[in-house]
This record gives sequence, structure tokens and C-alpha cells, in this order.
Amino acid sequence: MEQSTVIQQATPEKNKAIAKSSALQEPYFVRYTLTFIALAFLGFFIVLPLVSIFISAFQKGVDVYMAAITHPDALAAIKLTLTVVVIAVPLNAIFGIMAAWTLTKFNFKGKNLLLTIVDLPFAVSPVIAGLIFILLFGSQGLFGEWLFENDIKIVFALPGIVLATIFVTLPFVARELIPLMQTQGTSEEEASISLGAGGFKTFWHVTLPNIKWGLLYGLILCNARAIGEFGAVSVVSGHIRGMTNTMPLHIEILYNEYQFAAAFAVASLMSVIAIITLIVKDIIAWKSKSV
Repeated sequence: MEQSTVIQQATPEKNKAIAKSSALQEPYFVRYTLTFIALAFLGFFIVLPLVSIFISAFQKGVDVYMAAITHPDALAAIKLTLTVVVIAVPLNAIFGIMAAWTLTKFNFKGKNLLLTIVDLPFAVSPVIAGLIFILLFGSQGLFGEWLFENDIKIVFALPGIVLATIFVTLPFVARELIPLMQTQGTSEEEASISLGAGGFKTFWHVTLPNIKWGLLYGLILCNARAIGEFGAVSVVSGHIRGMTNTMPLHIEILYNEYQFAAAFAVASLMSVIAIITLIVKDIIAWKSKSV
């Protein structure tokens, strides 16, 4: 009886301290072995490939590297990639906020179905996603004839690449915000509305400050995925040099043409962007925990 009373009186902080002390009681051999295995795994599968990319990129000298990344086709690929990101990420941010708000603040029939649809891009292969847009907007697609008659280009053009990117990155912002907004509940919004604030004012001054770190975290993940997307974009782009090739597609073409130095040069730029993205993500995660 006394033991159960002591257990009930234990605080979460004490439980964490007990768990931590139990973990520290593991033999040094076990801890160091597991740490070594984890570091070796990360070094072999992540650090070593990244280092090899930069070594291969500069293998033929700085002049070859600069020529590769300043080539007109490379510049066009970089410009197209950034253009797609600038369009797709804000649209996904708007959708993510609206979807998270709807799923966490309201109860309605079909709520679980909507949540499943939001998660659908996680389950569908990017290549299949690209084929979906070909079937819809291609020359033989559902809307192909009407688009041709009105001289509107979707596939093999910027709109198709943007649509494919939006599809594969759709869940990232919403999936970061949904659990966060579920945890926060609706009490603050209800209090704001009861005091006379409108819906937009409540969102701007109450909801948004509470979700800002989760929103930034989701935007960074969405941005990283949009920059590196290959499968869906490859299907809808048509691989037109200097026009519809994003950075991943340009790297593939260079590699297939045995221009390895140029391919690794462009790949190194994408690696730098990925590293910067991870650093920013960790800073945001640290700030969100410290608030």
C-alpha cells in the first residue's frame, strides 16, 4: 500500500530521472558499442556519400566546377527549380493551414476521409502522381483536347511541374500543424471570439503565434522535398533542355552523358541547399522547444 502511494506521488521529473539513471547503469561496453555502430552507420551511408560528391565535383579543378554551374542549361535548371519552389511552397502552406484548422477545430462527417486524402501523397508513388497529370492534361488526356484548342500548356511546361510538385509535397505543412493544433485545443480561440474578436483577427493574433514554429518547420520540409523532387517532375517535364529540366533532372542528363564532373558540381549545389535546410530546421526545432 505504501509502495503504491509512493509511485502515485512520483512526479514526471522524478520518473525521467529514474529512467535516465537506469540507462546510465548499462555497461560501458554496451553504450560505446551502440554509439560506435550508430556513428559508423551514419558515416558510411550519409557523410561519406556527401563528401564524395564534393570531391568528385572539384576533381577537375575550380574552373571546370564554375563552368558547370554557370552553364546556361544549369542556370535554367536552377531558375526553374527556384520558381517551382516559390509557387508550390506558399500554396501548400495555405492549404496546410486551412486543412489543419478544419481538421482540428471542427467536427463533421467525413473528417477521417479528409485526413486520409491529405496523407494520400505519402502512399502514392511520385511516378504514378506524374502519370495522373499526364492522363488529365496530356494530349490524349481527359482535358487534353480542350487545352490544345485553347493553346494552354500544362504538361511539358511549368504548370505541370508545379502541379506535380504540389501533389508530392501536399501533406508536409498540414502534417506538422495537425498534431500541434490538436494539442493546443480550441479554448484560446473560443475565448477570443467570446470577447468579440472576428475569425480572421482570432487566427492572426491567437492561432498563428501558437503554430508559427510548427508552420516554419513544415515549410522547410516542404521546401526541401520540392527542390529534390524527381519522379513526378520527370514524368510531366518532358526533359526539355533549358526549359523544363529542374536541378535533379539536369543532374541525371549530365550523368547519363558521362559528364560526371558537371553532374557532381550541380549535385554539390543541391547538397549545400540540403545542409542549410537541415541547419535551419534544427535551429527552428531548438527555438520551438526553448519557447
